[in-house]
Amino acid sequence: MTSIKNYKIVTLGSHTALQILKGAKDEGFATICVCEKGRVRPYKSFPVADQIIEIDSFKDFFKIEQSLIDQNAIIIPHGSFVAYLGPDKVKNIKAMHYGTKGILEWEADRTKSRKWLLDAGIKLPKIFKTPEEIDRPVIIKFHGARGGKGYFLANTPKEFHERYKAYKDVEGHSDYVIQEYIVGVPVYIHYFYSRLTGELELMSFDKRYESNADSIGRVAAKDQVDVGIRTTYTITGNVPIVLRESLLPYVFEIGESVVKTSQTLKGAEGGLFGPFCIEGVFDPELNYFVFEISARIVAGTNLYTDGSPYTWLRYNEPMSTGRRIARDIKMAIESNQIEKVLG
Repeated sequence: MTSIKNYKIVTLGSHTALQILKGAKDEGFATICVCEKGRVRPYKSFPVADQIIEIDSFKDFFKIEQSLIDQNAIIIPHGSFVAYLGPDKVKNIKAMHYGTKGILEWEADRTKSRKWLLDAGIKLPKIFKTPEEIDRPVIIKFHGARGGKGYFLANTPKEFHERYKAYKDVEGHSDYVIQEYIVGVPVYIHYFYSRLTGELELMSFDKRYESNADSIGRVAAKDQVDVGIRTTYTITGNVPIVLRESLLPYVFEIGESVVKTSQTLKGAEGGLFGPFCIEGVFDPELNYFVFEISARIVAGTNLYTDGSPYTWLRYNEPMSTGRRIARDIKMAIESNQIEKVLG
């Protein structure tokens, strides 16, 4: 049996690195954290990294890639990884990479991800092709993993053009989607799909705490108007949720359909596996409208470093999403199927 001692787990020091590295150590792996200079304190304070590599910028990742290859390190991607390197550069990574690289391009491009979800039979909010079509509340989202930064609301074409003035000359803000704003309860579903077992697992749920969308209720409506407060959606934290049990069959159906459809996506051979998140809103009739998919681990799982109610039901031991990744890799190594978890 091949030993996991011959491998290391590496990720970028951001987003979900703490639980990824902690989970890897719990499964017996040596760990590496690649940090930007000036941002190493958490990874020194919390004993999760056996080795810390400092670089000036995450964009310099490829300067140290050969060192990772020499150490037989397996890269675990997360939101910051995708945001800083981009899906095109991720494709050029030569080091071992957990998960399908091509799936990240389908995540990053909102047009592609919408096609994926529609093909899976998922309910989606209406998309407006041009600002002039706006006839109801909409939210404007920019492409890529930005943590909600820059998103804004509009109710009319005029309001869109007024608010977009602040973004149109900013790099990376020329591509956006105008999406119907669904009023309801935002629920982010954390899944894990293993190619080794062929089984979909429900890991946990969360909702985002967004600034200032979640604090604006403390300001009276009149004061909001008087001082011109505009709602913003930059994510600052996460709040745990336990969903009503009668909705769980529906949740499993959604995840299974998304995984099955992913196996047909062009350029993403092998389909979606490992952790992923479906992000949407339950309306008053309990219809779930999906507005986004994240094809890798999401920050909402940070709530559950010691496991969620759902992972306790399944594993009866602490099982974060980070640790579940490491266990998948460990199972693959020990059964001589490492190629099944690399992409």
